[in-house]
Amino acid sequence: MGLIVQKYGGTSVANAERIKAVAERVKRWRDEGHQVVVVVSAMSGETDRLVGLAKQIQERPLPRELDVLLSTGEQVTIALLSMALDAMGCAARSYTGGQVHILTDSVHNKARIHDIDGARVGADLEAGRVVVIAGFQGVDREGNITTLGRGGSDTSAVAIAAALKADECQIYTDVDGVYTTDPRVEPKARKLDRITFEEMLEMASLGSKVLQIRSVEFAGKYRVPLRVLSSFQEGEGTLITFEEDIVEDAKISGIAFSRDEAKLTVLGVPDQPGVAYRILGPIADANIEVDMIIQNVAAQEATTDFTFTVHRNDFPRALEILDRTAKELGARQVLGDSRIVKISLVGVGMRSHAGIASLMFSTLAKEGINIRMISTSEIKISVVVDEKYLELGVRSLHDAFGLGVHVSS
Repeated sequence: MGLIVQKYGGTSVANAERIKAVAERVKRWRDEGHQVVVVVSAMSGETDRLVGLAKQIQERPLPRELDVLLSTGEQVTIALLSMALDAMGCAARSYTGGQVHILTDSVHNKARIHDIDGARVGADLEAGRVVVIAGFQGVDREGNITTLGRGGSDTSAVAIAAALKADECQIYTDVDGVYTTDPRVEPKARKLDRITFEEMLEMASLGSKVLQIRSVEFAGKYRVPLRVLSSFQEGEGTLITFEEDIVEDAKISGIAFSRDEAKLTVLGVPDQPGVAYRILGPIADANIEVDMIIQNVAAQEATTDFTFTVHRNDFPRALEILDRTAKELGARQVLGDSRIVKISLVGVGMRSHAGIASLMFSTLAKEGINIRMISTSEIKISVVVDEKYLELGVRSLHDAFGLGVHVSS
């Protein structure tokens, strides 16, 4: 018996029948003697509907008023789920983010949680109730409603679990765990029983859509055991835990990929101090995030080539800015390519196994896949390749590292 925080996403509560199914699952946990806190998202499609309504009124909705509007989606779900639990004879009480004092900063539409007062929730749990809390939202110090951005309900659940010192935070989604890669690209992908926080952070940042990256950061910081499960089928899911808890000594845990990449290159840049800042400073000022960066060795004429990647949505704006910067620097030419993808190997086993990079590069070479950029960290190797090679690259690497079968230590 313990204290469990469960989070259910929009597809899990998409209609009345699914809400009743969630209530039945929650009641089973409660009947087993656990204390249960449930964090829910808005019903599937509801947030998009509300954003659409707002834009019919105002092309760029006021951030404060948009938060007031969007927070109503979760308010509907918490009330309906509490009703469903009560109808099954399971005492429940619903709360908005503000009612349980989820205190955030004042950055509307993408607020960050500062503190949570767990006293009210604790009192209800001691009284034998299931507590149902609206995810994705909180209040600032002035009492204004704030929202945490897309996927913010994951972060709400982890933060509440940390505040209550829960035994486990369970994230229920439409997938039954974390896989070695996307099963839609590689049908032989295997569900992982366990993965470390470090690996999950890398997977989330590199394109895996299973969990919002901020929720994984929060769970790792406050040492909250995190489990990903399916709302639609039974199973143990995937436990996201700490490295010392991992028994399996696999070299690689998974392959992440991102289709949302674009590459920009400035040719013939003067090779002098400060040139990297002069190129990337205006990009940063435009709030465009840069990922991979390569600067070539200076040529004899004291110039160099500078290449970096950005999100594909930012490509047109970044190219426009870079054209101006190149003229100011006297660079020879600016090239852009939005038909690239990033494929990444992730695994804490890289720390103790040599030859990971060479196997990755030889595998891609055998398939005739040219690597355009390379980036590494202690537990990750990423390459940029032409987008037409994404599926072939992922499948060949998945086979090369034996990810479709259990790897013994």
